[in-house]
Amino acid sequence: MHDLEGVKIGFVMTGSFCTFTQAFDQAEYLVSCGAVLIPVMSWNASGISTRFGTAKEQCQRLEDIANHKIIMTIEDAEPIGPKNMTDLMLVEPCTSNTVAKLALSITDSPATMAVKSHLRGQKPVVLAIASNDSLAGSMKHLGLLFHTKYYYFVPIRQDDAEKKPTSLVADFSKTADTIVSALNGKQLQPVLV
Repeated sequence: MHDLEGVKIGFVMTGSFCTFTQAFDQAEYLVSCGAVLIPVMSWNASGISTRFGTAKEQCQRLEDIANHKIIMTIEDAEPIGPKNMTDLMLVEPCTSNTVAKLALSITDSPATMAVKSHLRGQKPVVLAIASNDSLAGSMKHLGLLFHTKYYYFVPIRQDDAEKKPTSLVADFSKTADTIVSALNGKQLQPVLV
């Protein structure tokens, strides 16, 4: 068990719906370690129903785990930094679309605003990548963030090199370890597994 007592974690979910169950499991674990979760969802994550569950079910599950209402607007995400609401921001799952926006400083959703607002305090952001094109067109954006201060990555791997050769997914079981390392200013290694 990790000691995260009182650590305020912004828990941002973006639209990699097939990894939501793993993300929810990690959210539950972080709460069991004493973390306080401030839930945020991108518009796609909070608004699209899929074969993995309805949007309403997914939102309810995150609110039940965090025991907080989800931040779902840019306006509600903006005060995160000025009000010192978070010690660390976790984007889990983090799509390549979100990675590209963060790499290019685009703020056009609750998810990207939450990260941008949090970063004004020069605090760590942890990304748990889940994307089918991370090793294709999105690789350049990942590369930019790997060399950008305050960004840390949950260790990543190819999830199916034969059928999806450009797909990467984080090892969600390493989320808490990555958070502890990031809070100490270090990238958990190895980052590629």
